[in-house]
Amino acid sequence: MRTTVVLARHGRTEWHHGNRYTGSTDLPIDEVGHRQAEQLKEWAADFAPDALWSSPMLRARQTVQPIADALGLPLTLDDRLREVDFGSAEGRMLSELPPAVAKAFELDPVGWHFPGGEDPAEAADRVHEAFHQIGRQHQGKKVLVVAHNTLLRLLVCRVLGLELKEYRRLLPALGPAALVRLRWEDGTVGLEAFNTPAVRMETLA
Repeated sequence: MRTTVVLARHGRTEWHHGNRYTGSTDLPIDEVGHRQAEQLKEWAADFAPDALWSSPMLRARQTVQPIADALGLPLTLDDRLREVDFGSAEGRMLSELPPAVAKAFELDPVGWHFPGGEDPAEAADRVHEAFHQIGRQHQGKKVLVVAHNTLLRLLVCRVLGLELKEYRRLLPALGPAALVRLRWEDGTVGLEAFNTPAVRMETLA
């Protein structure tokens, strides 16, 4: 049976507005982020998911909770959906890092990930495991998953068989509250859309 899984990035935070690495730092969404969460809630009213999953991090919970409240759906929080820990880059922009560290990261962000941070390959493993559990558990249903920028791009690479180290080049942008639509069918995954805005159907008419 076919399962539709839509992945949504959380709303904007103050650090994301400044393009600072925000991995394990548990920041709230800002005023713009709350507006983006409201847009996502309006989109979800049309999508009508059967289940909601989310990262337990504050910015993700603040984005998804209004949807859970509006639709009366239980929310499953899963630690495997948390963002990658960026170690020494937390709270800093790439331009603020030592040049050698920044250059190595740009060449291979997996093999040369930030010092003290989580190995992106391990992060890809955990989110991949969570994704397939969601697919099996909600076969034939529609699921909305709210998580994080780098984690979701790693997941898309993993399920499509793309090299993880190319995630920044192949998938350069996933905006706050933007959507990724995947089709899960008997463990096989297809990409239907990437980095699309959360817009209600009626606004497209």
